[in-house]
Amino acid sequence: MISAASALAGGGPEGLLLVVNLKSPASLTIANHYAQLRSIPPDNLIYLPWEPKRATTDVDTFRRQILLPVLQTINSRRMANQIDYIVYSSDFPWGINLDGDIQRFAAKMSGPKGEKTSSTTAWPKFLTGVGSINGLTYLWEEVMARDQGYLDLRSNHYMRLLENDTLGFRGNRQFSPVGEMVTAGGRRFFLSMMLGVTAGRGNSPTEVIDSLKRSATADGTHPKGTIYFVRNSDVRSRVRDKIFPEAVRQLKELGVAAAILQGTVPLNKDDVQGVVMGTASFDWKASGSTILPGAMCGNFTSLGGVMSEGAGQTPMSEFIRYGAAGASGTVVEPYAIAEKFPSPMIQVHYARGCTLAEAYYQSVHGPYQLLIVGDPLCRPWANIPNVTVHGFPPNKVVRGVLTLTPTATLAHDEAIERFGLYIDGLHVAECRVGGTFSLNTEKLADGWHELRVVAVGPSPIESQGRWVTPFRCDNHKRTIEASVTTPSPLRADAPITIAARSPGSTAIVVIQGSRVVGRQQGDSGQIEIPAGVLGAGPVTLRVAGVGQHGATDTVLAKPLELTLE
Repeated sequence: MISAASALAGGGPEGLLLVVNLKSPASLTIANHYAQLRSIPPDNLIYLPWEPKRATTDVDTFRRQILLPVLQTINSRRMANQIDYIVYSSDFPWGINLDGDIQRFAAKMSGPKGEKTSSTTAWPKFLTGVGSINGLTYLWEEVMARDQGYLDLRSNHYMRLLENDTLGFRGNRQFSPVGEMVTAGGRRFFLSMMLGVTAGRGNSPTEVIDSLKRSATADGTHPKGTIYFVRNSDVRSRVRDKIFPEAVRQLKELGVAAAILQGTVPLNKDDVQGVVMGTASFDWKASGSTILPGAMCGNFTSLGGVMSEGAGQTPMSEFIRYGAAGASGTVVEPYAIAEKFPSPMIQVHYARGCTLAEAYYQSVHGPYQLLIVGDPLCRPWANIPNVTVHGFPPNKVVRGVLTLTPTATLAHDEAIERFGLYIDGLHVAECRVGGTFSLNTEKLADGWHELRVVAVGPSPIESQGRWVTPFRCDNHKRTIEASVTTPSPLRADAPITIAARSPGSTAIVVIQGSRVVGRQQGDSGQIEIPAGVLGAGPVTLRVAGVGQHGATDTVLAKPLELTLE
């Protein structure tokens, strides 16, 4: 067995931290759906309060109220070697004003004889002073250090510089300035996106959820649609179109259909599996074309990520509205600088089996103002391992020590590299192919838990497959019963009551994700969850009886699976 500290977890739900806005029904609802669609472990959700009407904020507030609490959560939950993605639901600020940092950075630039220059003369015009929430999260190390390197147009060392170089991402890896993995002295990143923007020129919550549902169906399907590269005389096209032929050539070598078109948008195409465009404005509905599940769609223009009403040009939300799995745009005038936008090779990384987020961040040199929305885990061309586990009791009631033997198969007889063991979403061990896991269930609380065995495919993509099962520990003779007593249908705008009984417990708590939403002193009673706390859609609640002698004296009821209208 390999030490858990050596784990290179990533590419799946266990490595994704989902940030949810406590004050936003839309954010709660979208997160509920995504957590179910992608089997996000409950403790991988973090709930932060943010005023939904504040669509933008300043960089110091972002650091203090959003990024710092997220990083602290990762450390406090012992996930520093596990988390690869920091993903925001909706109703967080899409634009971060950087004037405070820029004034600090410009003040450091000395003029003749040590005189300070003004920020207007010292600061390069093209480094415009608004960043995106996901771009600054990706560049978290320098943002938290107030280091101006995050504004560098070559700040992304995970960017792949060679045409045949594609690499699956892991958050505990360090990268040198030339993109090499190093053991020390490099930069660490977190892949970051928003599931959707539901303010201003964004999408409705329904549109975001529909897009996420479509993208989840695309994983591993190796779709037969066509990726289109649209060329015209506009500078928005000319900045990138020299790369189009090479991208098309490499896609065809992978067996993926690709074509270069003249115009502004694909017209009357019923097989759009992806698109790379460059135009100020477009009307997708009028194009007569159909976006297929899993498609990644991008447009090079100034205001595609500016989500305030009346901003002008076509926002990226147009792609999401018509079914794209992911889209991006800059949150302020970027100027026609290729480093601020994804290279057309993004579609090649995607077609080689990377997740959508991996493809994006391998393709953009300077991501600080690129807003990316959609499903970060979507992976239509991934070679997904099929996992089985031997040695687990068929009745799912466990005691003592279990010896688990994982096996997995891959298409084309490719080799599995290793397996990871997760208990309740937390990575605890790894083993090589042919090895075993030893699980001492006496160290776990009685009641219901979840076990995951994740198989990691071959380098450099390292696609994952997983075997997931609930199980009940019965080592300490602790019991609990819980049920919902509120009549159906359950509504998100009405309270929900849970009846629970756990002999010997000092209190009973109800947990959604990682937060307590209800509490009852004593070992039995009725617990009312206030209206609006949970959000709509699929909701999983965990009910726990708290004992007197630490974690193993707690007992966990079978999770309550609800649907709130």
